[in-house]
Amino acid sequence: MQQVVTLFIMRRLLHSLRAASLATLLAFAANYAVAAPEAGGNATPKVNVDSKGVILKGYDAVAYFTQGKPVKGDRAIKSTYKGATYLFASAADKNAFDKNPAKYVPQYGGFCAYGVSVGVLADIEGPGGFIHNGKLYVCGNEVAGKSFRSDLKGNIAKADANWPKLSGAHSPKS
Repeated sequence: MQQVVTLFIMRRLLHSLRAASLATLLAFAANYAVAAPEAGGNATPKVNVDSKGVILKGYDAVAYFTQGKPVKGDRAIKSTYKGATYLFASAADKNAFDKNPAKYVPQYGGFCAYGVSVGVLADIEGPGGFIHNGKLYVCGNEVAGKSFRSDLKGNIAKADANWPKLSGAHSPKS
């Protein structure tokens, strides 16, 4: 009986530590995410880019759709769309993107989808992403991805509701 109680306590502690770690990560990442500058007065949504303007940590957005996995892009094969530079692993991926960029761009400007669902703009650590209903979602890390997918429909609804305010794409009321 003592072992069962100890196991239960250990599991609760581990769960609490994961939740606290995720909250800390999101708070920290929100302070250091880099966003494209907003043009004076334009309601252009923010995009999560690095110091060189590259989105998705340099991974090929089209590859998530065509290969079902992240593939590192080549700096020599690139396109710019709505304030972000996209890198591609092949000319074919670049051509597909150029024909219909809106089809391939990550949701929420490439910020962590889970972060957006809880009202925070958080950077992503790596290439973790997935396709759902023809859209690319990226999450800050594996824990954030699992949390986001645990209630995918509900979290997408929350993120969709939070995104206009977080991105600056809404028109503030005077």
